[in-house]
Amino acid sequence: MVQPPIQFDRASGALEGANLWERTAALALSTGSKISSHFSHMGYIACANLLRKTLPERNIAVRLNEDAVFEFPYGDGYWSKLLNRSYHYEDELELLFKDSADVDYTLIDCGANYGYWSVLVSSRPFGSRKAIAIEPSGENFPKLANNADINGKRFETMKCAIGAARGTAKLSGTKHEAFSIAGDQSDGEEVPVIALDNLLDDGKVALDGKYLIKLDVEGVEIEAMKGGARLMRGDSVLLCEEHGSDRKHTVSRYILEETPLALMVYDPSSNRLETVTELSILDRIKVSTHVGYNVFGTASAFWQERINALNAKAVRRVQ
Repeated sequence: MVQPPIQFDRASGALEGANLWERTAALALSTGSKISSHFSHMGYIACANLLRKTLPERNIAVRLNEDAVFEFPYGDGYWSKLLNRSYHYEDELELLFKDSADVDYTLIDCGANYGYWSVLVSSRPFGSRKAIAIEPSGENFPKLANNADINGKRFETMKCAIGAARGTAKLSGTKHEAFSIAGDQSDGEEVPVIALDNLLDDGKVALDGKYLIKLDVEGVEIEAMKGGARLMRGDSVLLCEEHGSDRKHTVSRYILEETPLALMVYDPSSNRLETVTELSILDRIKVSTHVGYNVFGTASAFWQERINALNAKAVRRVQ
């Protein structure tokens, strides 16, 4: 019989439905996150996944806020950092999403994994915004669909990959957070591929809408941008992950040199989204080689104005 998920409330720290060993594991997972945070969480995923093998197979439902629940397999190395209540996942994205709660926009969540951002953005504290969660993996998609279900089916899910054009591709990888269609692969799961602009063609989104487009697509960011030219020219912001190990800053270079988008990156030293005119700023910001960094691109005067206002708020907070 499938056991009901353990319940964890990030606001209060309450852990319910766990046995003694599962409670001990929760303490280990939280403490490990706190300690490894000083080293960009290096080694945390591997250690957590080893611990997971000693735990009964069940889910944990993490209450992110009063209107958002995010469920994943208990002990999962990537997501168990959420048991550390001081941990913030991709806080530069949370900063923008929170500030945009009053904007009537849609999140296009490409490479949604289990749907963390779609769950959060569609919750009341984030403005109950519309979200389309796109995930190609047959392993990940049921977990994404489950998170849509337990949050009242308030965001749409699509099982496909994002690329330059419609077609199919082979998806492979050993980590659920890093499945990819990049490269010329002969093995792996065959998945459908669509271009971002196909969402316009298929009536999923409208050209006159406002969009935040998260591209966490593991090596095909440039292909995704090529397939989203019409969306990129409108009121959209691309939120692209670039790996810290990429010292050539391939995605940022493409945005800066090959697109009409203004390029921005979150600078933790100023707590601002700084406009990038020289890629050397990324040498200073991308300090860890084993994690991803988000860069932002927009051609929208509306979103540029919003980001400038957000930066002004950051200056006032520092003062």
